[in-house]
Amino acid sequence: MRILVLGVGNVLLTDEAIGVRIVEALEQNYDLPDYVDVLDGGTAGMELLDDMANRDHLIIADAVLSKKRTPGSIMVLRDEEVPALFTNKISPHQLGLSDVLSALRFTGEFPRKLTLVGVIPESLEPHIGLTPTVSAVLEPALAEVIAALRSSGVEVVAKTSTEGA
Repeated sequence: MRILVLGVGNVLLTDEAIGVRIVEALEQNYDLPDYVDVLDGGTAGMELLDDMANRDHLIIADAVLSKKRTPGSIMVLRDEEVPALFTNKISPHQLGLSDVLSALRFTGEFPRKLTLVGVIPESLEPHIGLTPTVSAVLEPALAEVIAALRSSGVEVVAKTSTEGA
């Protein structure tokens, strides 16, 4: 089994950083089996091709734009719903992800299972740090990533605190 949790986003554009912050929280707070890779993809595109190829489950955490949902909303899309979302421009690095997914399909290396955990941003202005609206949904979005991992049979274990030990 080969699983990748990929957080993408630009940490210099306020809520665009949510995907990166989700994978940071996952790594800091949970232990995962060796067959689960966690990657901060930043704003990379085709450079991620090898990392994303031939995965049993690819889980992407990202900011996504939607005119139908309010800032701070969480969208969870699966399999064929994900490439369909990328037909609309949703973020500065989105073109790269769309290209990578298309290339993976073309080469026969598309993931067997694909999940996108997207958060609707409140602001994409140049600023380091999430808005309070999006910061408030970091934990629920992380819970969706964990649920996606568990749907593939992954044991996700909270790290025990070593404070005071």
